[in-house]
Amino acid sequence: MLLLIYLGQNLGLDCGGSLNLRFCVAAAVINLVSSRQVLAVIGTLTPSEVQLISDVHNDKITSSIHFISLHPTPKHPPLSASPRSQSLFYMGDDLSPQINCIAATVSHFRWQRVTAINEQNDDPSTDCCVLTHLSDSLRVIGSVIEHHSSFPRTFVEEELKKLKRRNNRVFIIIQSSLEFAILLFDKAKKLGMMEKDYAWIVSNDIASFLDSVDSPVISSMQGVIGIKADYTENKQSFREFKLKFRHKYSSEYPREEELSNPSYFALQAYDATWAVAKAIEKSQANINSKELFLENMLSASFEGLSANISIKKGSSAKTFKIINVVGRSYREIATWSLNSGFSVEQLGPIYWPGDTQCVPKGWNYTVLLGNKEKVLKVGVPARGAFNQFVRVSYDEKNTTYVTGFSVDVFEAVVKKLPYHLPYILVPFYGSYDDLVEQVYNKSLDVAVGDTEIMADRYQYVEFSQPYIESGLVMVVTTEPENSELWIFMKAFKTEMWVLMAVMSVFIGVVIWLIEHMENPEFRGSFCYQLGTMLWFSVTVLFFVQREPLKSNLSRIVLAPWLFVILIVTASFTASLTSMMTVSRLKPSVLGIETLRGTNAAVGCNGNSFIVRYLVQVLNFNPEKIKKINSIDEYPEAFKNGDIAAAFFVEPHAKVFLAKYCKGYIMTGPSFKLGGFGFVFPKGSPLVIDISEAILKATESGEIQRLGNDMFSSNCSSSNDIANDPTLGPGPFMGLFLITGGISAIAVLITVARLLDRRLQIVSCIKSTSLNIRSWRLAF
Repeated sequence: MLLLIYLGQNLGLDCGGSLNLRFCVAAAVINLVSSRQVLAVIGTLTPSEVQLISDVHNDKITSSIHFISLHPTPKHPPLSASPRSQSLFYMGDDLSPQINCIAATVSHFRWQRVTAINEQNDDPSTDCCVLTHLSDSLRVIGSVIEHHSSFPRTFVEEELKKLKRRNNRVFIIIQSSLEFAILLFDKAKKLGMMEKDYAWIVSNDIASFLDSVDSPVISSMQGVIGIKADYTENKQSFREFKLKFRHKYSSEYPREEELSNPSYFALQAYDATWAVAKAIEKSQANINSKELFLENMLSASFEGLSANISIKKGSSAKTFKIINVVGRSYREIATWSLNSGFSVEQLGPIYWPGDTQCVPKGWNYTVLLGNKEKVLKVGVPARGAFNQFVRVSYDEKNTTYVTGFSVDVFEAVVKKLPYHLPYILVPFYGSYDDLVEQVYNKSLDVAVGDTEIMADRYQYVEFSQPYIESGLVMVVTTEPENSELWIFMKAFKTEMWVLMAVMSVFIGVVIWLIEHMENPEFRGSFCYQLGTMLWFSVTVLFFVQREPLKSNLSRIVLAPWLFVILIVTASFTASLTSMMTVSRLKPSVLGIETLRGTNAAVGCNGNSFIVRYLVQVLNFNPEKIKKINSIDEYPEAFKNGDIAAAFFVEPHAKVFLAKYCKGYIMTGPSFKLGGFGFVFPKGSPLVIDISEAILKATESGEIQRLGNDMFSSNCSSSNDIANDPTLGPGPFMGLFLITGGISAIAVLITVARLLDRRLQIVSCIKSTSLNIRSWRLAF
């Protein structure tokens, strides 16, 4: 009985490339099973290869042969190759954990786009499943496969040249043979694709063979990151196997003794052989029974060298080593497991291609096309109404100059990037919506300017973090307030007037209550006493009271009240003076409802989104919207009566009022918008880096300093609508509480005295009455 083990070699046949490997394998297996009695075939067999063998060879012969595949497969193998229908047992790795490890590595280095490469073979269904799984795993961490390239060995150099012309610099090699990888990295090194800014990740298919390759291969793979299946090397069984393996390998290949360590796939083949041997041992009574062998194989469970073997539950690796090819070999930088992720928070230090420790950004906009260098094409609006943000000018030699606040901000942000970003500013003579469309069509790489972040634009492009906040506001002319007959009453709020009246009467009552028993000025008839009390309350406000006070308690009550009157009088004088001397202005239009109700004409920037916003959101009549193309045209439009109000985004309004501050004012509600941001194509890797750089520039105060000069104004603020000078009781509440508290205490003391005096009078009357009775009895 023969156990045929196939580990991927062509068995001495000329396969003529990877596409013909399927037929070579089938021919080799058929040749052997025809001449020898074979029970099982172990190897990196794909379902299509097994199907081909069954189709070509006599079914009576192949029906008794069991195939054990060590080929890595997606989680769910094709149904046409189920174990029970073809006697095909999967002992290869489930690629799901390995793909999750690759996605975690991409996430750790914050790469948003990758290029997937695999060796083209005859079983596209398996490759499609792997690619779909990788795409799904990357989508979870916010990354995508920008390009997928599948090609045979004969087209390696040609395909690499195509990939080099692309912007993406992160390459993941999946489903590849070692021979394909060796050829690929040799060509990549010659093409300059193993230099700075490139990143390469290889799967376990290649990483597990790095112990068995020579130094020229290692030299061409410097800086590569590998995902290598982890297994326990300190077990006694592994050490014994390693010793026997190296002894046999060195005896057959004496010149390659340093490459004699067993690979992960050799351990898998060893474990598969043991599984078959154990199944045969249990089937000795009826070794030709296919059902019995199938049952024994499915029940196999033991601790293997590569993993814990269980064909029914699966035995693939769930822990991987992250390795970095550097020097003459590789370094282990971390481990990753399906349950706990990376063993360390920060992977490193890592030596990347080009012998640098700086993490590649994953893309590059500087791509060589022949002898010309392509740089970032940054579009700027050349016809904006507010050239303080973007100004396009030309000199006598027709040289273009682009300046302005938005351009300065972009330059400051680019300097905050951790890498060099070459770009060129391209003036665009169109509307802002057309500029966004140019980015969407990839005619421009970025749009920089006073471009508003809008929800409808997000359907086509992406925006950076806003570098300045914004909202839609209304600017109108001002007019002076009319003088009022009772303007002096506005110096205090109604609450203040009421409080002063109440406190004045209260203090008068308290003084009368204290004084009327001893002071003749506060005695007399009821009407006289009431008039004296009220008159005292009024005259004390002007410090002209004539009634002398006899009681010290009255003086204690009156002292804080006089201080309150002094403070309130001074405040009243200041407030009234401000209202009568400072020019008071009010907006000529009270609000948007007034504009719509009177069907008044309004103006706005004709190249911006504001026209659409006024019609669709604020329900203005399109015929009443006047498009204005320059900041200097607004005053003329107001003066001629062409418009009653102008609508700006808030930064534009601030610039307008800084230049024309006299006679204009912002009024009405502000409609919150997304702010000004930079425009990028969908999925651009620049968005996150630029947004982070904007935050850095904002937090450092650099953007605010750039905007100070633009928003500053030399105009006097005397024409602005001042804050309401009307005073309420709030600023004086402390004084009122003190005065009221003292007065309340004085009232209690006076009442106590009155009660005490009443008691004394009553006692005296009783005593006198008793004396009279006693005298009458004596006589």
